[in-house]
Amino acid sequence: MDYEYAPLRLPANVDRITATAQLAIQAEFGGWELARVQLFRDGTRKVLLRRRLGAAPQAALSY
Repeated sequence: MDYEYAPLRLPANVDRITATAQLAIQAEFGGWELARVQLFRDGTRKVLLRRRLGAAPQAALSY
């Protein structure tokens, strides 16, 4: 299967609950799923979202 990927970087001041809520909204309305999360020592998170390529275009990320 072919996937479209969207890398995101969440700053250290974004707590876990806020990050979860933002990612859940993207999953619900944008068709994204979580592919990978890296947590760095300084508190930033590197998030990789993916969704299947389809015939119908979907909304872009809004961060």
